Amino acid sequence: MPFDALLEASDEALLVLYANGDRAAARALTLRLTPRVLGYAARLLSGDRAEAEDMAQEAMLRLWKVAPDWRQGEARVSTWLYRVVTNLCTDRLRARQRRGTSALDDAPEVADAAPAAVLGLIEAQRLSALETALAALPDRQRQAVVLRHIEGLTNPEIAEVMDIGVEAVESLTARGKRALAALLAGRRADLGYEEGD
Repeated sequence: MPFDALLEASDEALLVLYANGDRAAARALTLRLTPRVLGYAARLLSGDRAEAEDMAQEAMLRLWKVAPDWRQGEARVSTWLYRVVTNLCTDRLRARQRRGTSALDDAPEVADAAPAAVLGLIEAQRLSALETALAALPDRQRQAVVLRHIEGLTNPEIAEVMDIGVEAVESLTARGKRALAALLAGRRADLGYEEGD
């Protein structure tokens, strides 16, 4: 099958093709899914890109291992993959808490005085504030908020990823949003927002 046609195929079809020996299907599926799970892992791990890359790589390896036994119709490939990443990141965060390590990212960055750099710093500060606020949320609330509002999954998809009911997803998402608003309240001026923004 031509590579362009593979890009149009469903995740499930690509996984079946890979299980039958089609390396191009694996490439197409990797190009499609890896950026999404990498971004999700980075958000769950409070922006630790190196650990997120490890989690995304491990999740994709697990997908390739399960490919020959994949049962179509039981779960969507992307939903299964998000669940694996969720579990891997949860395990990594628990291990991090047991070790009590600090990240190199906690070191302050040197500022650049150029106007474009100032705008970039403001945006970086906003992203950092969001990442810090997300990190302060309980794990399940953070997972629900990231899956819904950053990854764009529907509540039923999130329920499947988190292995909970849709009502629980709605509750976690609502509580997470309220907690984020409370954590970021009073920081509008600090983050470069003016009244009306």
